[in-house]
Amino acid sequence: MKITYHVGQHDGGYAYRLDNVWSEPFATHQQALKAAKAAAQRQHIEGRDAEITYQIADGTWRSEHALGGDRPETAVVDDG
Repeated sequence: MKITYHVGQHDGGYAYRLDNVWSEPFATHQQALKAAKAAAQRQHIEGRDAEITYQIADGTWRSEHALGGDRPETAVVDDG
């Protein structure tokens, strides 16, 4: 699996997004880019298996078992 973080203007500043979900805004483009790279890097850290629950785009909640060693490939795209 591959996930891509995009960095761009958002909410009066700059932010990064994964799909259609934006991070908090940052004052500068450089801060948002740095935060996106840090988020992408954290995706590579292995953890313990866990039961997770999260909300999907249509507002419903989904639960699943997440394997701690199942890490995605990540990328950061600077949309300007």
